[in-house]
Amino acid sequence: MDVEIKTLDKEPKQDTPSLHKKIINEVRENIVSGRWPPGFRIPFENDMAKEYGCSRMTVNKALTQLARSGLLERIRKLGTYVKAPQASSAALEITNIKKEVEDAGKVHAYSLLLDDVRASNEEDSGRFNKTKSKKVRVLECLHFANEAPFCFEERIVNIDTVPEIESASFENETPGSWLLQKVPWNSAEHQISAEIAPTNVATHLGINAGEPCLAVERKTQNDLGNVTWAKLWYSGANHRLVATFTPSS
Repeated sequence: MDVEIKTLDKEPKQDTPSLHKKIINEVRENIVSGRWPPGFRIPFENDMAKEYGCSRMTVNKALTQLARSGLLERIRKLGTYVKAPQASSAALEITNIKKEVEDAGKVHAYSLLLDDVRASNEEDSGRFNKTKSKKVRVLECLHFANEAPFCFEERIVNIDTVPEIESASFENETPGSWLLQKVPWNSAEHQISAEIAPTNVATHLGINAGEPCLAVERKTQNDLGNVTWAKLWYSGANHRLVATFTPSS
């Protein structure tokens, strides 16, 4: 009597929700830490599936979720890339002050006036929407255009969210430029106002105390929390914001 012997394939191992979360967390960490800078092409889905021992669909779902949060850009047939921060208009753009000066045809220079790492306090918490952090790096910079004061910058960076900034050097690179290149963000809040120059701001900008200033207060966040708070002071007589618009459809 002939006996037919059938080999039963083992059921494929099901991917667990924790593995899906692990992929998201590790990819996000590579981006936030700067190991994968903006424009970096991340490994292909098949390679990541082999690395994590899971199905390609699990990797695809994780990367799709990260793309929706603004950290990745998926380009058909080319791959998946770390996305550079986007802005909706010139007036609300996360600008690089050096580029702003150079775009005006002038020579940029800057001086680091204050650089301190300290424990976060209640004032910092208020600036970060009442969210507490353990440690911050506090920076003050003066930017020049053709050797004339252009912008006085106050900045606080949340070391809990951006640990690598604690050892970063700003001798030759401005903090704002460093953050734009190294730390992706997916949410920003701007407040643009006309304010009277306090004595210290007026001194740095070379104007009289009480003269009008254009002040841009900015907060940025990513999936890990608050990234930075900054306040940029410009002499009201020497600065203006320009944005170009088209009619909405």
